[in-house]
Amino acid sequence: MSTTHPYVGLWVTADGHIRHKLLPSGRYVEARGSRERAYEGRYEVTADHIDYWDDTGFTADGDFIDGVLHHAGMILYRR
Repeated sequence: MSTTHPYVGLWVTADGHIRHKLLPSGRYVEARGSRERAYEGRYEVTADHIDYWDDTGFTADGDFIDGVLHHAGMILYRR
């Protein structure tokens, strides 16, 4: 993943409660409310699909549709 990849950066729910920072290194940090590092781990993007592997072993995925990240029932917008 390079710094110019269109999905690297910050993705946020409309209310700002959930924030995913997709780092160019292939790592992510998820903030929830006041917990700035609620989850972190690695991610991989294939086309418009993203897979997450949390450092604790939890896995999740999502899809980028029309510039919006759909993940685990949440909708996150590029910020």
